[in-house]
Amino acid sequence: MNPVIVALDVDSGARALQLADALHGSVGAFKVGSRLFTSEGPDLVTRLVDRGERVFLDLKFHDIPNTVAQAVEAAVATGAWMVNVHASGGVPMMQAAVRAGRDAAAKLGRPSPLVIAVTVLTSMDAPTLASVGVTRALDAQVETLATMARDAGMDGVVASPLETAAIRAACGPGFVIVTPGIRGASAGVSKDDQHRTMTPADAVKAGASYLVVGRPIIGAPDPKAAADAIAADALAALGTNA
Repeated sequence: MNPVIVALDVDSGARALQLADALHGSVGAFKVGSRLFTSEGPDLVTRLVDRGERVFLDLKFHDIPNTVAQAVEAAVATGAWMVNVHASGGVPMMQAAVRAGRDAAAKLGRPSPLVIAVTVLTSMDAPTLASVGVTRALDAQVETLATMARDAGMDGVVASPLETAAIRAACGPGFVIVTPGIRGASAGVSKDDQHRTMTPADAVKAGASYLVVGRPIIGAPDPKAAADAIAADALAALGTNA
């Protein structure tokens, strides 16, 4: 599968659907995050799914286990291919999310979504992490949360490309690693507010399963050309690893 997931971080459903049409066949999936979901609701996810697109519903659920389970169940009803929670919510919360995804999918007669956990946001650096009371080194915190997610039965995690190799070594080849913060020469733009970044090819070589790319594609003069270039870069790296 094409490993590129395009973040539809735009202000309207109409623009999101326009981008999805323009990028159809050039990317592997689309991400709907809190901005777009808040303005457009679950109907947009369903519309994308009905068009044959895979949707990563990126709402980062973080609440008591029962509430998260109910949220995951609602996400499954939209047809989302992947949903996420915060690993810092703890093992019982993650286990509840996994069960809810599996059970809701079985009731609806559809494949279970990938349920993954966010480790440490790519906008955070060591001083920011320390400011919220985490005394572990940043890479140690990411690896701790990733192994917690694995042990809770999660399908994978979201982590910066700089921690991908360590997670792959700790959690094994079948563990899904979704990597935002794709920047640098291959992506063609600055880091913006991302602190821990990597090029598409280097992220894949480090062990990333999927690459989440937003502004380098949707902000490009020709989004399809940008997506094709990033996908080609990533797929070539996959070929070198085969």
